[in-house]
Amino acid sequence: MKFTKMHGAGNDYIYVNCLEETIKDPSGLSVRLSDRHFGVGSDGLILIKPSKTADFEMEMYNADGSRGEMCGNGIRCVGKYVYDKGLTDKKSLSIETLGGVKNLDLTVQDGKVSMVCVDMGSPEFTAKKIPVISDMEEMIRQPLSVEGKEYEVTCVSTGNPHCVVFLQEDVKTLDLKEIGPAFERHRRFPERVNTEFINVLDRKTLRMRVWERGSGETLACGTGACAAAVAAVVNGLADEEVTVHLLGGDLKIRWDRQKNLIFMTGPAVLVFDGEI
Repeated sequence: MKFTKMHGAGNDYIYVNCLEETIKDPSGLSVRLSDRHFGVGSDGLILIKPSKTADFEMEMYNADGSRGEMCGNGIRCVGKYVYDKGLTDKKSLSIETLGGVKNLDLTVQDGKVSMVCVDMGSPEFTAKKIPVISDMEEMIRQPLSVEGKEYEVTCVSTGNPHCVVFLQEDVKTLDLKEIGPAFERHRRFPERVNTEFINVLDRKTLRMRVWERGSGETLACGTGACAAAVAAVVNGLADEEVTVHLLGGDLKIRWDRQKNLIFMTGPAVLVFDGEI
């Protein structure tokens, strides 16, 4: 099987062109190939497939084999893949995902895609739609007890369920391996949750670490950066356009509140092509 490894701000996936390849067990394959010692090493597997409703379909699996609805860093790399590999000559693309159809605008330099802007759609704050088990219609600045400690959280879906936690302590020193799984599998999140731990540096800058359901800590999370940005806005902590500093690089997030659309701009990088 031919594959391509790519990353967006360090959030790395293995990409397979399923216009040519047939994958019988993508969940099992994701577990095998994502292993950083015995496989290729990645945060998961992304299949690029034909679509009846968009230019292409993105089917993604996390490192533990679970299916993911959407991946902001992953979808940017899908845009780079299909353009750089000559599967399309369009610089504006539509990609079908479990989280809906997303529109991409490609920045091309010397015939290759360098940056991608993704229309991530509208944020969803309704608790039952995220989903979050709550007596309240929305989970904005609400207390959540995790491992005996109370946190103030804001929950939002940006294609995936997210729980955003604003901290005074430096997120760089946070023991994410300890607290991350407790958030991910908390009883209030029936489909598990991605958790973003945020320092607000100023009204235009956030620092973020993320624990992704099914993958653990990753160097970046596009939908998570979007969730963090809109959560910062609704909590009065940031402007509608921010730069999010992640371990793997920066993402620019803009929430057009008039249209209620989130736009994410960031890099898409080829690591290598291979066969397995």
